[in-house]
Amino acid sequence: MYEIVVNDVFAGAHFLRNYNGECEKLHGHNWRVEVTLRCEKLDDLGMVVDFKIVKKIIGEVISRFDHSYLNELKEFSRDNPTTENVSKLLFDKLGEKLPPKISIAKVKTWESDNCAAAYYL
Repeated sequence: MYEIVVNDVFAGAHFLRNYNGECEKLHGHNWRVEVTLRCEKLDDLGMVVDFKIVKKIIGEVISRFDHSYLNELKEFSRDNPTTENVSKLLFDKLGEKLPPKISIAKVKTWESDNCAAAYYL
């Protein structure tokens, strides 16, 4: 099995509903998204997939969240925009756009240098 990892960033604000603490107030993060992709067989060039293709797909997906108020997005109308839920949403959205032979091993989203949450199957 082969894996590659590609990172990207976006800025977004949110608050956590029904949370007793500072995060119940509106605040923002410079989120870092770490996407791990895998496949069993390399292509004719010896790659899982070209990094520039992956960067483009990730950029398309996270552009919707960049400089947004996450609570106002329909995906978070019911669920809190926690780092865990952001990771799951990105996992699902990226999975819809990747070439068929490529699978997502994990999406890890960092809300700060020291705190991250990941989603994987």
